[in-house]
Amino acid sequence: MRLPSFCLVCCLAATGLMTATPAVALDEPENERERYELMQLFAETFQQIESNYVRDVDRRELMESAIQGMLRHLDQYSSFIPPTDVRRFTQMVEQEFGGIGITVNSPRPGQLIVISPLPGTPAYRAGIRAGDLIVEVEGKSTEGLSLTDAVKKLQGPVGRPVVIKVVHPGEDSEPEEIRLVRQLIKAPTVLGDRYSDKDEWEFMYDDEQKIGYIRLSHFSRFTAQEVKAALDNVFDRKVRGLVIDLRYNPGGLLEAAIEIADMLLEDGNIVSVRGRNVPERSWDAKKRDTYSNIPLAVLVNGFSASASEVLSACLQDNKRAVIIGERTWGKGSVQNIIRMEEGESALKLTTASYHRPSGVNIHRFPDMNVDDEWGVTPDEGYLIKYDRKQRTEWQRYRRAKDVLRPAEDVADDEDATEKEEAFNDTQLIAAIDYLANQLKEPEENE
Repeated sequence: MRLPSFCLVCCLAATGLMTATPAVALDEPENERERYELMQLFAETFQQIESNYVRDVDRRELMESAIQGMLRHLDQYSSFIPPTDVRRFTQMVEQEFGGIGITVNSPRPGQLIVISPLPGTPAYRAGIRAGDLIVEVEGKSTEGLSLTDAVKKLQGPVGRPVVIKVVHPGEDSEPEEIRLVRQLIKAPTVLGDRYSDKDEWEFMYDDEQKIGYIRLSHFSRFTAQEVKAALDNVFDRKVRGLVIDLRYNPGGLLEAAIEIADMLLEDGNIVSVRGRNVPERSWDAKKRDTYSNIPLAVLVNGFSASASEVLSACLQDNKRAVIIGERTWGKGSVQNIIRMEEGESALKLTTASYHRPSGVNIHRFPDMNVDDEWGVTPDEGYLIKYDRKQRTEWQRYRRAKDVLRPAEDVADDEDATEKEEAFNDTQLIAAIDYLANQLKEPEENE
């Protein structure tokens, strides 16, 4: 009976992590007895499966499956992050890792293609280009290698070298062997519309009208800093209007959205958070260091969620920006990251919900329909929907523009230019037109 006892102790200890609150009277004998009986049921089930199931089972896999099953019963956003995925999850939040600075894809195992180098990274300095094929990593062929395994081989400790062999498309020469020294890579989350001739993101969309454009892929630890740098860039160049593109932004860190909202508002509520065992908190904008003297247009679509909804709802309710595009996803729940097993694994648990300044919860609950109030709806006259074909064309267009190519390659690649010009982005056009009209009004009133 040693195994059931061990499992029972572990489960009780883990359960206690989130129960030290006055809201639940767990010290009452009846509650304690019920909890013990339930944990005993779990332990006995675990033992029966391990002892009598028709095939051998891995204890670890069995326990992780049980945890995932509990969390799936709660909602779609709570999950268990096992040790194998914790590092990747942390990298996504931190946007930092030791690597060579490339975005790669693997259409099929063994075909590792460079989508684009990141400016200023070892790969960029070594002349690795979009479309290059990596055929070897540390003397071992990439044939049959999955994308995940390939990325693991390319990433590693900062300062440690990695040797790769690269085939440059269109060249008859043998694969080039390149030795790269890994550095700390900070993958950007704030992007412009295109690269400048200095191989940096261009945040001024229309230099003549002085309209800027800032695109946020998601909200990570450094996103607020990146937004401030982009704002400083365009304000130094006398920007007069700004587009903030949150389309396909799935969210991320709530703190980053709050910081960015505070940059754009002089006063007013940003967001409030409420939960069963979480003290209610509310954040208000402060006037210092505010970029508040230009009109804003915010682009959203059905894949804008969570923190991107916090930012767009805040700017809409405070009448700081016009919202253009499509109704957003409707995710108004907050997940806390609880480190488990001394940091080796983690629990992403829904603990609260956030409410926009108007007091409305953004979350779309399962029993809600399109007529209920959820998400962020574009302002009147600015609901511009894309069908599936348009979304696919937009993504293809965006990928082509996001590739960093040497100037000579861009000049020769007429097909890439045609792809960039092929899509008529009516949502972005509406945002530019709105800002242009806002900029005309003061002149007409003088």
